[in-house]
Amino acid sequence: MSEKNKPQNFDSLLKIMDELREKCPWDKKQTFETLRKLTIEETYELSDAVIKNDVDEIKKELGDILLHIVFYAKVASENNQFDIYDVIGSICEKLIYRHPHIYSDVKVADEEEVKKNWENLKLKSGTKSVLNGVPKSLPSMIKACRIQEKVKGVGFDWTEKSEVWEKVNEELNEVKNEIIKNDKQKMEAEFGDLLFSVINAARLYDIDPDNALERTNSKFIKRFNYLEEKTIKKGISLKDMTLDEMNIIWEEAKKFDETS
Repeated sequence: MSEKNKPQNFDSLLKIMDELREKCPWDKKQTFETLRKLTIEETYELSDAVIKNDVDEIKKELGDILLHIVFYAKVASENNQFDIYDVIGSICEKLIYRHPHIYSDVKVADEEEVKKNWENLKLKSGTKSVLNGVPKSLPSMIKACRIQEKVKGVGFDWTEKSEVWEKVNEELNEVKNEIIKNDKQKMEAEFGDLLFSVINAARLYDIDPDNALERTNSKFIKRFNYLEEKTIKKGISLKDMTLDEMNIIWEEAKKFDETS
């Protein structure tokens, strides 16, 4: 694509959105509320593409999300609320305000100081709590990560990251104690504390726990598919196999993973 055509593409997208909103029965009916679940789905599809490191798919999914942004702005403009240029202007203002080390005379030493400045600026702008910006509808694991990152921004964090393992072990022991007592409610509470502490440990060691778990999910699916394919070829049902028999093929799948 030539450079001169690139700005025109955005104008073309806006024109197409106008035409769809005017002429397409489905597009005419959409509202903020009906678009919401579709936007969430598109965001997860982008996440899948990022996990797979599929650049072509990432480009495609970013296009779908851009369409949604334009769609929301179009609906809002029809109600005289805002338009796409208000959206763009708002984020430009926000980026300049949040980066005084670029657009003003503030000095920062590293990424961590940048993050702390962000949280301080949010509080100065009227945000009552550093946790107010964590969406309630975030998936629990991602929400835990964001909570931990945000409180770190105001200095609420471990002095030494290795200290977190004592907390993990403490929470694990509390889970075991509640299992012995067989109190389901307390078991659930302690499992929650254990998971929160493990997520915290991942963050401290620069591991994204959601990415890590998704990669493990994908690995497990791939290996289990291998197990199923092998048994189907032999005319055997998994239900008729012992765990030991399945484990033999499972070990094959692990070796296949390493070489593929």
